[in-house]
Amino acid sequence: MSSLQIRKIMPNFGAEITGIDLNRPLTPQQEADIIAAIAEYGVCVYPDTGLTDQTHIWFSRMFGNLWTIAGQGTRLSRFDYPHLFDAGNLTHEGEISTDEMARKRRKGDRLWHTDSSFTKERTTYSLLLAHEVPAEGGETGFADMRGAYDALPQAMKDRIENLEAEHSYNYSRMLAGFPISREEVEKGMKARHKLVHIHPGSGRKSLYIASHMLRIVGMEEAESDALIKELLDFATQPQFTFDHHWKPGDLVIWDNFCTMHRGGDYDDVNHRRDMRRTTVMAYPPPPVVMDPRFRDRFDPAQFEAMVDA
Repeated sequence: MSSLQIRKIMPNFGAEITGIDLNRPLTPQQEADIIAAIAEYGVCVYPDTGLTDQTHIWFSRMFGNLWTIAGQGTRLSRFDYPHLFDAGNLTHEGEISTDEMARKRRKGDRLWHTDSSFTKERTTYSLLLAHEVPAEGGETGFADMRGAYDALPQAMKDRIENLEAEHSYNYSRMLAGFPISREEVEKGMKARHKLVHIHPGSGRKSLYIASHMLRIVGMEEAESDALIKELLDFATQPQFTFDHHWKPGDLVIWDNFCTMHRGGDYDDVNHRRDMRRTTVMAYPPPPVVMDPRFRDRFDPAQFEAMVDA
């Protein structure tokens, strides 16, 4: 029996989870239940967690090695740790940013995407924690890529089974209106991934698509653009999606291998948003320190040293 209290958000996608304190060391059974829940539901919402930057990082490391962000953990970042990605609109001093280029870049987050599909290594889980949320808007939408794949006509499944797409971060920024040329997109970093893969957590087939998709490999541009649009439109129909409306303290974990997500619009000139994300790398495998046996003998007094390691 699971140690978690689970409320389904949709019949087969998304769950709100309570009955567990993520700030404390977890038992092996609790860890197993958390991993099983994300494998089953794709998106797990933990409300009112009370997590700090440190406990956010510590909990995230249960899932594997964390992506670190260049320039963070230095005077250039408002965070003390390079493991935290800034998904808000505040400056180092805690004021609303007036950086117009940063605002334009963030508009790409309003498109349906999966984190880091534009990298060869990719990332498995994203763990986004709300510290401060706008009074209106700023929700996050989630889309079920396993459910969408299952619902595709068989002819489409056959058509895309062995296709690959090139993903580009710069391309999605260009789509959202960021001032970057197609030539710059082509010269920038790209990564190639299959449109359909086996989701490692469940063994189910899943679409692996995003607005980062620049092209379908081997297709003419018009055909490629049409197929990408058709798949994105199909996979983001209401029966596959839900919105999470944030409250401070909410932690949402999603599996990038079987979901897409997008940010909701809000008045980022007048409303504050402080959101911090950890992101789990697909490779290399989790470090030895995250073995559950280590958790059993974890001393909270050693916490600071473990996070800073």
